[in-house]
Amino acid sequence: MPTKVTAAILVRDGAIFIAKRGAEGRFAHQWEFPGGKIEPGESPEDCLVREMQEEFGIRVVVDRFFAESTHRFPGGCIQVFAYFCRWQSGEIRPTEHEEYRWVSAAELSGFDFAPADVPVAERLMKQFP
Repeated sequence: MPTKVTAAILVRDGAIFIAKRGAEGRFAHQWEFPGGKIEPGESPEDCLVREMQEEFGIRVVVDRFFAESTHRFPGGCIQVFAYFCRWQSGEIRPTEHEEYRWVSAAELSGFDFAPADVPVAERLMKQFP
């Protein structure tokens, strides 16, 4: 059974928020659309609100579902549910990521994304050239 996680596609002034994972874990130092593991009994939308608050200190509003991606790797499988989000309040203060950027969809190809995030980035580049 795959581990189910969420990913926020946070857009502000035409730019997309991406974050570089820290030194810990399987996909260390790779870029991602931030989010996290869906807890038992939690909706994907509630997960995104919680994770963005915990990992960046900001409140977001989840707008709509965008894409799903599944990545299998030795010893596991991850299923990502990506949603468009809007920044509601707070200042970005990363607690687990080593870097973040606001980039255009066209710039996404220049970043080394975690494997499960690659299809999401590719779809964004196609839909928002």
